[in-house]
Amino acid sequence: MKAKWSIFAVLVLVMSLLLAACGGDKEETPNENGTDEPGTNEENNGTDDPEEDGDTTGFVAPDASELHDEQVLNLLGGSEIPSMDTTQATDAVSFTVMNNVFEGLYRMSWENTPTPGVAESVDISEDGMTYTFNLRTDAVWSNGTPVTANDFLYAWKKALHQDTLSPYAFIMSPIKNVNAIIGDSDEGEDHELYGNVDALGVTATDEHTLVVELEQPTAYFLGLTSFPTFHPQNEAYVTEQGEEYGLEANTLIYNGPFVLSDWKHDEGWTYTKNPTYWDAETVMLDAINVKIVKEVATGLNLYKTGEVDRAGLSSEHVDTYKNDPEYADQFKTSKSPVLFYLKFNQKNEYLANLNIRKALSLGWDKFGLTNEILANGSTPAYFHVPTDFVYDENGEDFRAKYGDFNVEDKTKAAQYWADGLAELGTDAIEVELLNYEGDSARKIGEYLKNQLEGTLPGLTLTISQMPFKQKLALEDAGDYEISFSGWGPDYQDPMTFIDMWVTGGNYNDLSYSNAEFDKLVTDAKKSSDFAARWDMLQEAERILLEEDFAICPMYQRGSSYLAQPYVKNYTIHPFGPDVSYKWTYIEKH
Repeated sequence: MKAKWSIFAVLVLVMSLLLAACGGDKEETPNENGTDEPGTNEENNGTDDPEEDGDTTGFVAPDASELHDEQVLNLLGGSEIPSMDTTQATDAVSFTVMNNVFEGLYRMSWENTPTPGVAESVDISEDGMTYTFNLRTDAVWSNGTPVTANDFLYAWKKALHQDTLSPYAFIMSPIKNVNAIIGDSDEGEDHELYGNVDALGVTATDEHTLVVELEQPTAYFLGLTSFPTFHPQNEAYVTEQGEEYGLEANTLIYNGPFVLSDWKHDEGWTYTKNPTYWDAETVMLDAINVKIVKEVATGLNLYKTGEVDRAGLSSEHVDTYKNDPEYADQFKTSKSPVLFYLKFNQKNEYLANLNIRKALSLGWDKFGLTNEILANGSTPAYFHVPTDFVYDENGEDFRAKYGDFNVEDKTKAAQYWADGLAELGTDAIEVELLNYEGDSARKIGEYLKNQLEGTLPGLTLTISQMPFKQKLALEDAGDYEISFSGWGPDYQDPMTFIDMWVTGGNYNDLSYSNAEFDKLVTDAKKSSDFAARWDMLQEAERILLEEDFAICPMYQRGSSYLAQPYVKNYTIHPFGPDVSYKWTYIEKH
């Protein structure tokens, strides 16, 4: 039964239009997306030239005469894949790989709108509370086993079970009873349903029908089902593999457009076309080779010698290639709704002091960072929810109400610093910045050190550059003082940025807690009033930044890179996993 045109249906339409109009921690690049910046929870969440990268108004398969004889794409990766278990992954590298070797009920299309995946269709109840997914009968795993409704039910319960609880369990919160099961309800672990995965509002009524009940109508739920945490797993296969599941290419089975045919840890991996995929005839690439390269200059050399098809540029390269006629059709820029920021871990006695956090937030020049150090289209960030990302029903940007927070002011910063030192009874502080590996991250760290030590007398900022996987582990354990981090949106709603910082949240590893902030987020999640919900989230962001200085926004990411024009329909998504290769092909050249 189709839903009526309620406020929720209107919201769905508004968001769908925005998806078409707006074109994670992630890894330090150069990466599969050709960028030169550290990543967030989800890769290069930006849009590129529509003609070059596939953000077209409709996908039309090329004629065979247009295709190059060798359909092989060669890319750069910035780090090892941290996890291939969809219930445990938290980062952009893993999510991008999963997006191409697995498939959920729906997947994001080349137009960045939800399109049927394993589900052939969905029936939505009139009140927007129940989704009945009708699974296609020709969807199979790469070992020939059918993909069934039970595969989804098993994976989702696994993600919510206390023994295997996913760090991304919160993303399933629109589903009935999820918050109670994982302890995120008002009653926390005292709720009668805490830990009871059998109470999940999901039923496999038969092998090809999955019924999902929601807590309240959620405009973006259909798109959420494309996110890797919602991907299926085959219980029999997972059980057979035991602790080896997902550790190697051959301890996985796949149901997406590609399979991992080779995975050399810390060196790279290879995707090959999945012949058992239900829509295999749409997939034109035979293989995608990803080589892990951590230095921008090395990646650029590989590009210039024709060994890879995309390469990120750091600031010193931008002007050279931007103005070189030889690269006129290869130089690209993009801007994405990805935010980078400093996390202040309040377990540290110095960083628990509000004046110290104010000083560290206001005591450096963000414009100098984006224009002199990055020089790639990134822009200073004085906010947590990015610009040009989400809009209200009148088309007004989320940023319109409050605009900028915490604009740099070195004079004020010095005074806050002096006040903080006095409150702490010291005249000197040493803190460590946890940083990504790579050229760009190193330059950013050095810039921050020079700026802050020059503004705040008595500060010593030491820098620790760590491989991506180790950095994630330290953050997860809360074992850091200040961390240079980033976040790319999982879905197109301000909540994907705001609810990270609720007390005890899976990504709140900085010991931040504010009861008023928590209540605003909780109430916003329950609200069906769009305007009221919007106001709550805007106020929560204001408290986070203007009152508590819990984090320090740094920049909204832009990217400059080189891309071969013969690579067509390289589809970049502004939220969720960064890239889809399903529609990519190599044109004759």
